[in-house]
Amino acid sequence: MLGEAREQGRLPIFIGGSGLYFKALTRGLSAVPPIPPDVRDAVRARLEQHGVEALHAELAARDPVSAERLKPRDRTRVARALEVVEATGRPLPDWHRDALPPLLPQSEFHALFLAPDRESLYARIDARFGAMLEAGALEEVAALAARRLDPLLPAMKAHGVPALIRHLKGEISLGEAAETGRADTRHYAKRQFTWFRHQLPEFEWVAPEAATEWLERRIP
Repeated sequence: MLGEAREQGRLPIFIGGSGLYFKALTRGLSAVPPIPPDVRDAVRARLEQHGVEALHAELAARDPVSAERLKPRDRTRVARALEVVEATGRPLPDWHRDALPPLLPQSEFHALFLAPDRESLYARIDARFGAMLEAGALEEVAALAARRLDPLLPAMKAHGVPALIRHLKGEISLGEAAETGRADTRHYAKRQFTWFRHQLPEFEWVAPEAATEWLERRIP
């Protein structure tokens, strides 16, 4: 798509979305090869049998840099780092060091991060979670839970899903589950702000209402 736009003399505009997409464009990403299913299944089986702390201890022996960087109870990232070293024989930091070149060098783009007011953003998050419940989110989570999927799958960790599953099991009230889901979403939004600020400092932070003026000044 980027190549086609350049060939046609058109201005490509990327809007999103996951910060990793922008990092791939402007910084490049590590070229970790696909993890064989048998390796992934073996690591996840050990995770369920022995717990994340045991896997973190194993990771500390095989990839101490990643183990130091990751929280001992971060199931997803600990399992991922262990899968990489087990499948490739190389720790994850090695792959990060040998990253692919960026598709957009620093001098070839303007980057904008829309930074809404935090309190208004959090209020919108809370309202949206309530609207999701009214639209049938609890029933959707019940159908998801009935499939007994791998708890490490992204769908099983979506904001609000673990708490709503706990409610369906009778462990907490619906109100408690809803507040947990709202809080998780607010915390995630806060982490997104922090991630962008540290990982992509070349992005200019602009309030949404000032975005049009910013574009007019940057793009002829």
